[in-house]
Amino acid sequence: MSNSKSPLWKKKSLEQLRADAADNEKGLKPTLGPVNLIALGIGAIIGAGLFVRTAQAAAENAGPAVTLGFVIAAVGCALAGLCYAEFAAMIPIAGSAYTYSYATMGQFTAWIIGWDLVLEYGVGGATVAIAWSEYLNKLLGFFGWEIPFQWCHGPWDAQVDVLGKETGLHGIANLPAVVILAVVAAILIRGIKESALVNGVIVVLKVTIVVLVIVFGWSFINPANHTPYIPAATTYVDNHDIAHSFGGFWGLMGAAGIVFFAFIGFDAVSTAAQETKNPKRDMPIGILGSLAICTVLYILFSHVLTGLASTDDFRNQGKEASVAFAISKSMKGYEWLSKFVTVAILGGFTSVILVMQLGQSRVFYSMSRDRLLPAVFSEIHPRFRTPWKANIILFVFVALFGAFVPGSVVGDMTSIGTLFAFVLVCIGVCIIRRTDPDLPRPFRTPGVPIVPILGALVCLLMILGLGWPNWARLGAWLLVGLVVYFGYGIRHANRAPD
Repeated sequence: MSNSKSPLWKKKSLEQLRADAADNEKGLKPTLGPVNLIALGIGAIIGAGLFVRTAQAAAENAGPAVTLGFVIAAVGCALAGLCYAEFAAMIPIAGSAYTYSYATMGQFTAWIIGWDLVLEYGVGGATVAIAWSEYLNKLLGFFGWEIPFQWCHGPWDAQVDVLGKETGLHGIANLPAVVILAVVAAILIRGIKESALVNGVIVVLKVTIVVLVIVFGWSFINPANHTPYIPAATTYVDNHDIAHSFGGFWGLMGAAGIVFFAFIGFDAVSTAAQETKNPKRDMPIGILGSLAICTVLYILFSHVLTGLASTDDFRNQGKEASVAFAISKSMKGYEWLSKFVTVAILGGFTSVILVMQLGQSRVFYSMSRDRLLPAVFSEIHPRFRTPWKANIILFVFVALFGAFVPGSVVGDMTSIGTLFAFVLVCIGVCIIRRTDPDLPRPFRTPGVPIVPILGALVCLLMILGLGWPNWARLGAWLLVGLVVYFGYGIRHANRAPD
């Protein structure tokens, strides 16, 4: 590591990062190509953000203008994606923004980012698992079955009737969310190559769903549901007694912050850099290619969905399994599509959980190799060559969120954590261009420093739009991280080698 007056700001040189990656006996096995990476990105991007968070943003923040929220979020992601692409091609090491910040801004910032990424990948996986539970119940409903409300919702969730009034019944634990998290953990322990193959099949299903809803749903759009397109600025209080800015500028920013979750995934591609055959060429292709494809689909899909059902629908009876609800409500004669969408979304959500948990385990792997976390997180299975113990520990942690915390809360925590990481990645590009201008860059972010600065500003605006409860949660999470860092990480990472 480079010399510094304080261990807090020690940086890890690119030469050292590459040497770590070249350790073939302990390192991860390179098996992925550009097609795998684009599929991995689409697999993570298209999921709960589109099929669940779209309706939430329409209900809480923007009404039909949620489409504009997608545009704003896409702009922020594109700008940050260009920064990610430069880093991923230049530093093809497992760990994503954690690794990049270690090379550019030092150990302390790297810890903050690594801790923050737990919100993106770990808590994000819990968000999708909760959405998976909702659609599973919708599927069972087609056959006249139903999981009791208490066992598919957490204790903070209250059952409501079609008018949005509470019935007095509260959840206990979301058991289906725990089950799917356990299944994904088992797949990831088995191996990244097998995980990518499973994901590739599911990606085809998810893209098919989106295209079918757009094509068949377009003619059923009710113009009244798009009027007014941008609601006047007011305040909406949800059934958890949380106030949201609805309509106007801050309503749009809030919607962008919520649906930003829908774009999480393109950066998850970068966490698999060490398992990529030709990262210098393939990482930019995987990151930007998956982002571009999904952006076009999102804009069209959100326009159709908000045309099929009203804002009040998404606040009440269409709050859960919103896509299947909208199809059943407005597309008469297409009940088959509602059933197909429900089945395919279940598979799609599975792939999103898979990629998010993959990303989290690789971040833990990198932090453990740097001794900021205990060695158990970087122990590689002798046969499968995966960080299997990290996946088991991660399952327990994420399952607690999935079982007991409301989906809207964990979803917002994921969005704000990821946005914060994106801000630091954008800043990191500016820093490394100044500190190491002559480093080989297979992909260069255009328009530096304008593009990174704009990326950071757009992400900051979305953070502001998410409101003070989410700022407080992020602050509390970072405080816990500081305790862990100063209690364990800094002492172990900076001691002499054993």
